[in-house]
Amino acid sequence: MTTTHFGFQSVDETEKARHVRSVFDSVAPKYDLMNDLMSMGLHRAWKAYTVMVANLREGQQVLDIAGGTGDLALAFAKKVGATGRVVHTDINEAMLRTGRDRLLDAGVALPTLVCDAEKLPFPDGHFDLVSVAFGLRNMTHKDAALAEMSRVLKPGGKLLVLEFSKVAKPLEKAYDWYSFNVLPQLGKLVAGDDASYRYLAESIRMHPGQEELKALMKKNGFGHVDYHNLTGGVVALHVGIRC
Repeated sequence: MTTTHFGFQSVDETEKARHVRSVFDSVAPKYDLMNDLMSMGLHRAWKAYTVMVANLREGQQVLDIAGGTGDLALAFAKKVGATGRVVHTDINEAMLRTGRDRLLDAGVALPTLVCDAEKLPFPDGHFDLVSVAFGLRNMTHKDAALAEMSRVLKPGGKLLVLEFSKVAKPLEKAYDWYSFNVLPQLGKLVAGDDASYRYLAESIRMHPGQEELKALMKKNGFGHVDYHNLTGGVVALHVGIRC
């Protein structure tokens, strides 16, 4: 049996996706409200910065992986216009359904697809931009997922990975206290689920740091990789250019 981490637990790697799915099935109905509460609204600024760095043009093709409730997909759709296309995907059907409904309520209909980032159902060299926000850390084989993202990008295409990362050392103690005390309590009070938010805090600690993720991206098809620390490294935006 090959094991991997699910938060701080070790699980059979064939079971991790099921465990992650159960977390997001649980949190989907309150996901956006909890994002606002947990980040004190900062997630909106992080995503706005990601859209700015994407620098999309009219008519471009975009793949939003782990697109969840559709924040980035909606912002990207406004940039690429009627002649472009944004494909909104997630491995979790509950999250994707919530996102699709939000997009339709905003008057935007996008191709919406349940799919696994480790086995993307798209042709080689198809997209100008691939994005994954707060999803890579939940994937079982991050190297396989990154290689797939590289494969579906056009040469010179851009990957944006927005993800929780390693905070600056002066913030570590306060951040740990907030993550393991406040977040689960918020989850319990607002979403009726403290365990899922404890997992989310643990999964952040198990995710590669800034330099580790940069190296992993370089090993899996990206010739140039840089990252931007946001809010003292609470979040980092990695930008990779496909070779």
